[in-house]
Amino acid sequence: MSGSPRPIFVVQLHDARRLHYDVRLEVDGVLKSWAVPRGPSLDPVVKRLAVFTSDHDLEYASYEGVHRDAQYGSGAVIVWDAGVYTNLTRDDRRQLVDPAEAIERGHLKVQLHGVKLNGAWAFTRTNGDWLLVKVKDADADPGVDLTVAEPRSVLSGLTIEEMAAT
Repeated sequence: MSGSPRPIFVVQLHDARRLHYDVRLEVDGVLKSWAVPRGPSLDPVVKRLAVFTSDHDLEYASYEGVHRDAQYGSGAVIVWDAGVYTNLTRDDRRQLVDPAEAIERGHLKVQLHGVKLNGAWAFTRTNGDWLLVKVKDADADPGVDLTVAEPRSVLSGLTIEEMAAT
């Protein structure tokens, strides 16, 4: 999945202790990951909690199935969205900031080019927590909740409930 000249992103819906969305960005050969309990919102006014979690191997980007062990949290996983992204993070002098450095600094802005998610998004660390916010752009749409409107995997076409039943 990483043969692209641009880095990949994946959003996996994971039914572990609680249902949540794992937003993962390819950075320096691994998937940097945030657990987003309520999933991404297309409304720029909505700030979603994004809990920074452990890095995952790039191969994990295409994983779908049911974890029966606790390594990544037991439960069903589907690839809810996937694609590539462009780093948009700039410093005060308008110079592009490397994604790994941007994460270290606590602010990363990316342009997603996915099946479901498109447009600019910002990850911002505040008081130890992270927030995921849709940037106001042509792809922002406060009237649409993609987590409800588009529940199926972009790989298998299964819902999280159908994957859990396999």
